[in-house]
Amino acid sequence: MENELTASFPVLGIAAWSGTGKTTLLEKLLPQLAEHGLQVAVIKHAHHAFDVDQPGKDSYKLRTAGAAPVLVASRQRFALMQETPDQQEPDLAELLTMMMPHHPDLVIVEGFKAWPFPKLVLYREGVGDSAILTGPWVEAVALSGPSPIELGNVDQLDLDDSEAISRWIVAWVNAKKTTIAPNAISL
Repeated sequence: MENELTASFPVLGIAAWSGTGKTTLLEKLLPQLAEHGLQVAVIKHAHHAFDVDQPGKDSYKLRTAGAAPVLVASRQRFALMQETPDQQEPDLAELLTMMMPHHPDLVIVEGFKAWPFPKLVLYREGVGDSAILTGPWVEAVALSGPSPIELGNVDQLDLDDSEAISRWIVAWVNAKKTTIAPNAISL
């Protein structure tokens, strides 16, 4: 995966080791980005099996009986459940294609560290290996203290300053929008 994953909207990865505070930061960033007028979608990678429905519910019964996919809809929300038993790792390009009809201004991807697309790396002292701060797809790092390694020409942000991080993301999105081809999803 050397070529950059491209889409018809900016895609920014949030990469960090478990325990760094990715979800906590995103909970702060999402309302701030909305205040800047951005409609943000999120794709979150899970390293474990999960269920969005519950045993005993009709959707669960239908899915386990072999319906694929199952779409459950109400006035408040809908959920599409698709079994992927033969798939080792979710295909991020395919997941991004599913975002196209929603016309997001930005898709934030939590996880998928090995995929080739721009990333904001979060690093908290004492959590994980500092090697995560390097690589060709790192565009910025948000640190809880001084960097443990030389970062070179990468934007550096304060991990605890969500407003500064959201301003960086808005500027990054605005710069990316000028270089994106409409309706493009490719690797």
